Amino acid sequence: MCVAKILVSMDDRLLARVDREARKGGLSRSAYLARLAAGALAMTRGPGRKAAVRRTLERLDRLFAAQGTDQDATAAIRAERDLR
Repeated sequence: MCVAKILVSMDDRLLARVDREARKGGLSRSAYLARLAAGALAMTRGPGRKAAVRRTLERLDRLFAAQGTDQDATAAIRAERDLR
């Protein structure tokens, strides 16, 4: 895999928030931004394509986080579906 280096400009306050969230997740700034970009791009296809579905999945993710699990809501729904 080839990894390109890029230069990105953003507001200092936003950068501070990005850095805080990256640290919380144990990620580097680059890894965190790459994850955000991949997630945003994935939302244009698949289950997160429609805004209502995306909001529902986000609510499910919050519920999963409140329960202390790191399981993805979409993966959980698919697993449940596949049990039928």
